[in-house]
Amino acid sequence: MFFSQAGARPRMWEASPSEHKKWVEVFKACDEENKGYLSREDFKVAVVMLFGYKPSKIEADAVMSSVDPNTSGILLKEFLDIVRKKKEAQLYRNEIRHIFTAFDRHYRGYLTLEDFKKAFKQVAPKLSERIILEVFSTVVKNLPANAGDTDSSPGLGRSHMPRSN
Repeated sequence: MFFSQAGARPRMWEASPSEHKKWVEVFKACDEENKGYLSREDFKVAVVMLFGYKPSKIEADAVMSSVDPNTSGILLKEFLDIVRKKKEAQLYRNEIRHIFTAFDRHYRGYLTLEDFKKAFKQVAPKLSERIILEVFSTVVKNLPANAGDTDSSPGLGRSHMPRSN
């Protein structure tokens, strides 16, 4: 909730001409029979080629259900739009991870209230402590129930929420 209120949304991103060309080449390589579209399996191979992972059944189902039902698969224009959106999301996650890591000075995988205060003092030194506490509490309330349960999940961690009096 905090990020959407602050306007921290993925920005519209455009591929460079060389990256766009690569996507078209991958589309053509995966469209082995020159059908003009990618089947479900062709799409999975294309994702592996571009992103290095095989999409789950759920992801493949979502993509296939979003294509024009009058076609037999994913047309080049749709493929380019899907890849652009995936790339935007990937860049946004990387940006968030980079920002989080910059404030996780002790490399713990979570931020304490003190870490949060120090971070805000660096980026918004005139912000009142009350506002910082409200933001921290809002972020912690919106964490998934299991946030902070493992060392591998970057997040604030529920156990680090300030106690109410």
